[in-house]
Amino acid sequence: MPYEPLDKSRLTQALRRLGELAVAEGVELELSLYGGAVFTLVYGSRESTKDVDALIRPSAIGHQLARRVAAEQGLPEDWINGDVAQFLSEHEAKRTLQMETFGPGLVVTVPTAAYLLALKLRACRPALPGYPGDVPDIRFLLGKIKPASLVEVEALYARFFPHDVLTVRAREVVEITLSDGA
Repeated sequence: MPYEPLDKSRLTQALRRLGELAVAEGVELELSLYGGAVFTLVYGSRESTKDVDALIRPSAIGHQLARRVAAEQGLPEDWINGDVAQFLSEHEAKRTLQMETFGPGLVVTVPTAAYLLALKLRACRPALPGYPGDVPDIRFLLGKIKPASLVEVEALYARFFPHDVLTVRAREVVEITLSDGA
């Protein structure tokens, strides 16, 4: 099934259904969201996302129920994509979204703005045809966090990735954004 944009309403509907199915199975799922779903659901800085970068626990039943939601709602089978796991820090910082948003059966967590910025800076992917890249998200998060300097951003990044440094490209994006008054 081809990917179509998932807006806030469609994402919320799919996640509510996932929670309903979890209740019916007698389990509570934890869904840790990252990437476009966070910008769409939490910040409203994007109209939509093409998939949901997330980790779901317990994994086996979570993915089984997510496939059921996909079949019921005409979503791609892998609408919840766990590939993000390879990019995460062992020093995660997350917060729980309000449970009533998605109903019982599903606990949804999202990274703090600082952690999400560190993840986006680490990736710092360029724009491609049909894909805006990470710069708009980085600029948005810098505007939200309002760091005073590149040094402050580097310290934030080091909290999550202590054995890594910002790439030249990421540093340039930060410097340009801060000089523009983000």
